[in-house]
Amino acid sequence: MARKTVRDMTVPGKTILVVDDEPRMVEFITMNLDLEGFRVVGASDGYEALERAAKEMPDLVVLDIMMPHMDGFETLERLRETSQVPVIFLSAKSDEADRIRGLDLGADDYITKPFSTRELISRIRAVLRRTEPAPPASGSDIVVDSELKINFDQRKVIARGQEIRLRPTEYRLLYQLVTNAGKLLTHETLLSRVWGTEYRDEDQYVRLYITYLRQKIEKDPKNPKYILSERGLGYRFRELPPQGQQARG
Repeated sequence: MARKTVRDMTVPGKTILVVDDEPRMVEFITMNLDLEGFRVVGASDGYEALERAAKEMPDLVVLDIMMPHMDGFETLERLRETSQVPVIFLSAKSDEADRIRGLDLGADDYITKPFSTRELISRIRAVLRRTEPAPPASGSDIVVDSELKINFDQRKVIARGQEIRLRPTEYRLLYQLVTNAGKLLTHETLLSRVWGTEYRDEDQYVRLYITYLRQKIEKDPKNPKYILSERGLGYRFRELPPQGQQARG
């Protein structure tokens, strides 16, 4: 029996939708992804991208921002009405505001043009890994206190009686924090475990997604009681009560 290569094991049957109004860019990305074993479909604008996404059900979308008629931001907003497919933005602009806007809209990553083929493929693999379910921490509810309950088996987070919807990256970040409750996790550790080693210099991702999590689970995000900061070092989730005991709020 033939041995499986690393490529075979990491991208079996994965379909990538590449959206760019420059045909040469679509052809360039398609050629390189095809060599890595991905199945690639292309689109030249936002309208075609939405049609292709509905028909092809891709595993990931590579989406250019600067496009006529409907830019990448609007395309993503419409896509998110029906799909949570991972999206990587491509942009000729490196402005921090654009990066944050893209992530706020639900993008999973943001790559500035020009980029290397190696970087794009590495980021695609990393995002695909992040969207896989995190392993369960236990078979029962984790009762942090009277206002927050988590069940990793069921992928449920209940804050103040309401089920909270988390994006895959937010969920994996919370998983790392809660399963290491009471321990300081550095920026480097969180980047490696949640995003991948490819992101070791992207501290802003940790800060941004910590903000997202706090907005969803904290009663007062500006004065958090669950996700605590260790200035200049990293973050720590509050100590959990002993198993079988419910903490007071």
